[in-house]
Formats: sequence, C-alpha cells, structure tokens
Amino acid sequence: MVDVTKVVEIDMPNTAQRRFGLIVIGDEILSGRRQDKHMATLIELLNERGLSLAWAKYVADDSAQITATLKESFASGDVVFSTGGIGATPDDHTRQCAALALGTTIALHPTAQELIAGRIQTMAEGDPIKADLKTPENQHRFKMGEFPIGSDIIPNPYNQIPGFRIKEHHFVPGFPVMAAPMMAWCLDTHYQDLFHQENWAEQSFIVPKGIESTLTPLMERIEANFPGVKVFSLPSVGDAKKGGVYAQRHIELGIKGNADLLASAWIALRTGTQELGYEIHDINS
Repeated sequence: MVDVTKVVEIDMPNTAQRRFGLIVIGDEILSGRRQDKHMATLIELLNERGLSLAWAKYVADDSAQITATLKESFASGDVVFSTGGIGATPDDHTRQCAALALGTTIALHPTAQELIAGRIQTMAEGDPIKADLKTPENQHRFKMGEFPIGSDIIPNPYNQIPGFRIKEHHFVPGFPVMAAPMMAWCLDTHYQDLFHQENWAEQSFIVPKGIESTLTPLMERIEANFPGVKVFSLPSVGDAKKGGVYAQRHIELGIKGNADLLASAWIALRTGTQELGYEIHDINS
C-alpha cells in the first residue's frame, strides 16, 4: 500500500463564492500504474460552465487517509467530486470512510438496489442461475449500493451502477468513462445557478531570458494597484522542438481575473516589463 497523500493547489478564481474540489482515490494513481484523467476532465467540464477547479488531492487506498481527507473536505463547505473506491472489492473503502467522516453508517439504498438488480438481470441474459439475486455473488454486488445514510444516488449511464452524493460531495467510480458523464450530470442538475457568473479571462506574453526575481516586484505592484487581478509567471528552460523564442530560457508572464478589470493592468504589466529592459513576444492564439 502506498502511504502518501499528494496535494495539488490550483490557483483559479473563486466563482460565486463557491469552491470546487477534486479527490482522486487509488494506489494505482500514486504508484504510476495508471495516469489520472479525472482532473483534466473535471477542469474541462467546469470551464465549459464558467466554473473552475480550486484544489485537487490524490489519496491512497488507505482507510485512515481517506476518512481524514473527507472529514476536512466535508467541513470546508466546498463542492467536491471524489473518484474511485466505491466498488465492492477489499481495497474499496470510500463508501465506509465517507460514513465515518460524517459520523453515520452505510445502508443499502433502495433505488441503488433496484438499479443493481436490473443490471444483474441484464447481464444474466436469460440464465436463471446468473439472474438469481440470492446467490452469494449477486448479494455481494449489492454492496456497491450501500451508501452513507442520507445519500442521494448519481445515475451511471454506462452500466447503471450508481454513485452517490451527500453534503455536496459527489462520489463516482474510478473509471473515467463512467465518472465523466456522472460529474457532468451533477453539475447540470445541482449547480446551474452558478454557471457563467463571472467573465473570467487571462492574457499572457513571453519574456525571453526573463528572471523571476527581477520581475517579482512588478508583479506585486500590479496586484496591489489592481485589486481582483492576479499575476502569474510560468518559467521555462526552453524547448528546442518549439523553436523560435520558445527554444531559449523564457518566462510566460500574464494576468487573470474578471475580464472587465484586466485592460489597465495589462498595459501596466507590459509597460513595466519593457521598462525593466526586457523584450515582449506576444503569444499567437
């Protein structure tokens, strides 16, 4: 078991005073056996709706870690998506840990029971033995419908085995093909009132041979003089494959925030960079 928690803080806007977070659960992600696709997918889903991801955490298949992480996120008031660990194998701890974090227990959700039973019948293809819901194998499958008491289900269009949501936390499978449409459904069903409330934008340019320590006072001054605008700096050692200005050491320097606030800050950032003796190369969209 991998005993590690990786935290990724994402500096993005706090839309409509609500933050969106992501918890990705699974040893296979931390060991490198599989590459995480959930964060990129959720970022895309949020951005399409004028929203953004505020933070992400990667957690091992460890009950203590999962429970501690969920206790913290339940207390945050954030809207959280959690992927992985909701199956019925020994390394699937998420359902039980969510209940522990909330101080409750798990129970078979009646709608989940119906959906799982329907899935069993479909997969049986007329075989009465496979369709018998009382067999040990099928009884074990019903564990996938045991959720913390008070949960609502999240429909799964891929195989009908639902996820669950409780206290603005949305628990979906670790399979991206299932998780993506389930996350989209949660956003469209429960958070449409938050869509496209902020006219968020960002602009940037390339500073060849830029030095962050030289540019930092300018960045701090821009943020102080233009409240609501954030300045970012993305240094690079150069990429010969890209060629041109990108082949040498450079910094991508830019601003982000409400589009209505950026115009003056943009001029100030460009002017200030040039006054420091640097050239500016615009980025072609």
